[in-house]
Amino acid sequence: MLAHTYCASTFGVDAHIIDVEVHKLNGQPHYALVGLPDRAVSEGRDRVEAAIISSRAPVPRGKMTVNLAPADLPKEGNAFDLPIAIGMLLSDSQLRRERVEGTVNLGELALDGTLRPVKGVLPIAVEARDKGFKHLVLPVENAAEASVVENLNIIGCSNLRQVIDWYNGSNEIQPAETNVRELFEKEQSGYLVDFSDVKGQENVKRAMEVAAAGGHNMVMVGPPGSGKTMLARRLPTILPPLSLDEALETTKVHSVSGLMRTGSAIVTKRPFRAPHHTISDVALVGGGGIPMPGEISLAHNGVLFLDELPEFQRKALEVMRQPLEDGFVTISRARMTVSYPSNIMLVASMNPSPSGDWYDPSDPSGANNGQMQRYLGKISGPLLDRIDLHVEVNKVSFEELSQKARGETSDDIRKRVIACREIQHRRFMGMDVYCNAQMSSRMVRRVCRIDEAGTAILKKAMTSLGLSARAYDRILKVSRTIADLENSEDIKGHHIAEAVQYRSLDREGWLG
Repeated sequence: MLAHTYCASTFGVDAHIIDVEVHKLNGQPHYALVGLPDRAVSEGRDRVEAAIISSRAPVPRGKMTVNLAPADLPKEGNAFDLPIAIGMLLSDSQLRRERVEGTVNLGELALDGTLRPVKGVLPIAVEARDKGFKHLVLPVENAAEASVVENLNIIGCSNLRQVIDWYNGSNEIQPAETNVRELFEKEQSGYLVDFSDVKGQENVKRAMEVAAAGGHNMVMVGPPGSGKTMLARRLPTILPPLSLDEALETTKVHSVSGLMRTGSAIVTKRPFRAPHHTISDVALVGGGGIPMPGEISLAHNGVLFLDELPEFQRKALEVMRQPLEDGFVTISRARMTVSYPSNIMLVASMNPSPSGDWYDPSDPSGANNGQMQRYLGKISGPLLDRIDLHVEVNKVSFEELSQKARGETSDDIRKRVIACREIQHRRFMGMDVYCNAQMSSRMVRRVCRIDEAGTAILKKAMTSLGLSARAYDRILKVSRTIADLENSEDIKGHHIAEAVQYRSLDREGWLG
């Protein structure tokens, strides 16, 4: 007898429905699994048989062939145990067929029949709904995540016995439901850190407000103890809240990576990822034998913080250049090509010299010119061109540290940032652009018109600093954001002047 059940497998952040065909013939017991399964899928046979026995159901006997179609797509992961078990029981006439055609099944089986959670549930739920399926049967721990998808019945089960009874109609399970918008609005607030805790550093706070308002990348340069990491960790508190679409995109990436907490439904806050400087290029941008998202994709719609930037491998930094420009990472392998989103704000910090303090050529105990060349040479010019704001961070004085008055709160700064983003939203309505940092060169020429005073300032800066064409565009984008913060239609001279100040690393002799 031939039986059909349905499963799904993820490729990148998308999913494909897999048709699980089980063909049973009388004869000597034999089991064959075809359809390009990986080792985890192939090893599922013994788990499935033990789970069926533990669920008090007869084990189907005879010659069984299981085909995972389409056969040219690699089948990876642990989610195929449940659909194979359902197909085997169906081929043995132990299940009713009424619900099979409209149901997708996911889940790893333990030897006692317990269903264990799997990853990639959200993109699979979206694909199942779009393909017209009515039900998604999966482990109860994954039910909350899948229930954010509307018009799909999410059947969360604890073990194989519950699934069998549900198919046979002897155990009706209430579909899981989640009020996404209510949950989304409830969990977006509540950060543990705030900008009001920061003493001094007004120039850096201003730069971070500009960066958040326009979605610009930035690097902070300063000696140890000046507060670079502390400031970076507070940046998400002034970013605009995630929209529902952004939250779903972010959740997809975290779901396929297996980073969703048990019972969680959706990512409600902008990610903040801070990998260690020993990270490899593959771990940073994604890849591997089985391609997986890297840190740059896990930070999608959030912040990627690279502390001690010159300590990162140069190769790892260089492979970031294209994803920073394009907003996505494409990973090609012999059998597949997958893409992961990487629309991020890059925030980096670094010391001004190998010794940690500002470079002083007259200091005999400090770094010499050759050491400085090697230290700064780890960061290429093309990478710096993709960073809009270069900000110098000095140590805070005792007078500033001892002040009892609290600074401006993150909520106050966020209100200005949101107002600035609303201006950009109206400006880019109907385009695939959401903030000033994402403008193309053609859009920069159309949107960033400057007066004669601004043109003179920019010409002098380009000539004296030797800036590239990309840096020219970056200055105009930052100027547009500064003007938007002032609700100014035109970019004026002082907007250009402030934007040029944020190109510290382009200035000859900036180490002083």
